[in-house]
Amino acid sequence: MSTDALVAALMEIERHVAHGGWDQPARLFALVPTADLMAAEPSLVGQLDRPDGVPQDALSSIEQDGFRTGDDLIDALEHIAWPETVHGCALAVERLFVPTHVEPDIPEDPDAAADFVARHPERRDVRVVVGVTRGGERYGLARLKTEPDELLASEDLVPGLGAALTRTLTS
Repeated sequence: MSTDALVAALMEIERHVAHGGWDQPARLFALVPTADLMAAEPSLVGQLDRPDGVPQDALSSIEQDGFRTGDDLIDALEHIAWPETVHGCALAVERLFVPTHVEPDIPEDPDAAADFVARHPERRDVRVVVGVTRGGERYGLARLKTEPDELLASEDLVPGLGAALTRTLTS
């Protein structure tokens, strides 16, 4: 799988999640080769095929409806393991953050810190979609609620989240 295939899948996931608006729970997706999916489910061919054809290494996302994070997202990911047919995975999650000049004022206690950030007048809402593949590709997209037309992108946008997703593929 190529990084281009991963980026294309993440962009599709971001559009899909954005369609539901903001204030959504974390959403987990399996990434499978589109060709394998069409072979396994011929009824999907018309839905997945594109006028310009499906790229040889295209990835399709399959949302994992039963995924619930509870209070600790990373802990929830520690309990995920994928079958070999899953070539990658992605997570869409929303978070609040504050500018770096405010960070020294954040309380040490996690509950107090969450409350502080949620109430701070300079807080920002961000939606992040991070994906990884078994081949080692990693990529992330981010959209700020206040900048809906801007999409930030990087190979290692949220390193800790990328590492946690990678562990789900090697468990």
